[in-house]
Amino acid sequence: MGAPRSQGAPRSLGERLASAARALRMVLGAPDYERYLSHARERHPEVPPLSRDEFVAARLRARYERPGSRCC
Repeated sequence: MGAPRSQGAPRSLGERLASAARALRMVLGAPDYERYLSHARERHPEVPPLSRDEFVAARLRARYERPGSRCC
């Protein structure tokens, strides 16, 4: 028998890839729409969530409209 899995550990290759993709997006600072939707449903159920396009546009504005937030 193989080693027991820890609870919450990804099981399938697809789950492992999805987990790696989430981690990479966090490291790079890329917006994660699925994570946003999960947060919006849990914390703000009375507010309709942004569409994917609206979410990406809002994240890009937040990233590039802050004066002094870039080194170059």
